[in-house]
Amino acid sequence: MVKKNSLKIYNISIIISFVLAIVVGFLFPNFMTNLSFLGSIYINLLKFVILPIIFTSIAVTSYKFKDKKGLVVVKTILTFIIMFVLTFLITSLLVILLKPGVNFSFKGLEWNSNIEDLNASNIIVNLFPSNIITMFQSNSLFATIVFALLFGVAASKVENGKKAIDVVDSFKNIFYKILEYIMYLTPIGIFSLLGVMIANYKMNVIEFGVRYVLMAYFCSFIALLPVMMVPICIKRKISPLKYFKKMRKVFLMTITTCSSVATLPTTIKTCKDEFNVKESTTDIVVPLGCTIHMCGGAVSFALLSIFCCQCFDISITLPMYLMMIFSATLINMAAPGIPNGGIVLGATYLSLLNIPLSFMGIYSGIYKLLDMAYTTLNVSGDVTANVIIDN
Repeated sequence: MVKKNSLKIYNISIIISFVLAIVVGFLFPNFMTNLSFLGSIYINLLKFVILPIIFTSIAVTSYKFKDKKGLVVVKTILTFIIMFVLTFLITSLLVILLKPGVNFSFKGLEWNSNIEDLNASNIIVNLFPSNIITMFQSNSLFATIVFALLFGVAASKVENGKKAIDVVDSFKNIFYKILEYIMYLTPIGIFSLLGVMIANYKMNVIEFGVRYVLMAYFCSFIALLPVMMVPICIKRKISPLKYFKKMRKVFLMTITTCSSVATLPTTIKTCKDEFNVKESTTDIVVPLGCTIHMCGGAVSFALLSIFCCQCFDISITLPMYLMMIFSATLINMAAPGIPNGGIVLGATYLSLLNIPLSFMGIYSGIYKLLDMAYTTLNVSGDVTANVIIDN
């Protein structure tokens, strides 16, 4: 984990780089264009750690399921999945109806990939690679996720499986530390990626950055009402006003820390004291939720993918949309517990769908604002799931 003082400096540097990118991009467009290679290096470094982090995180998480109370865990996971999918569907509908990414083009920025022609048969075949080495060489994220799940489950069923998982867990910690180092380069990446966009598109980029943040908060709030608030109001027979009053301490923590883990003590206390959830249930559901339940991720992935599809005028077919939901649900399990880790997952997700990463420059710069809403939604979902399972 990043120390508090380092995190403060890091956040300040993000703001400074964001402002500098706008100023320099406006005043010295040619200079910013010459620095575009810095943004490319930053994106490449993020891609470099994507597969190792996803594999190690999911493998360790799937192995640890065996240490929990089986039936409660199964119910919890099913509840998490249902809430995640509902949030994804709500966000998708709002983005499709409001079209925040329409009428903006990134044409002119370098991108050497093509949008893959996705169909159901290709998706299924790609889930079953014929070679482990080529799986990693070809950056097959789906195959890596499936293999990690099988690896963790199989390790929990063999005699010396724990030894293998301990090694994988050590590698996970190492890769997270590498990712933490890479994330310290985020200010440089933001300066280069955003600066180049400003140099090319001027005020149009800022307009869409603001539009994106407002859309994220709107989708998060709309999803919070039916998916998180209503179930608790029904189960505990309280009014919406009472719900927000009971959750105020949790909301304050999520907004200020942007961390589900840092909010965990407050979340547990709120579940027990405010919503009278049994300790035995809370001690399983809430920590598990910090690991694999991210309704904020549903908003993040749905908005990011559909927004970028609108920007690039990419038609979303039914197989592609189903893959969006499926991959988003699994990738959430590998959410890095570091500041701005969602940037990594965002790049991963777009890469998986073969959508250009041009928007990541703006996304990196505004992610701190987005993370406040997403973390609040994540923890709110943990509390709701806990109340549902307790009943």
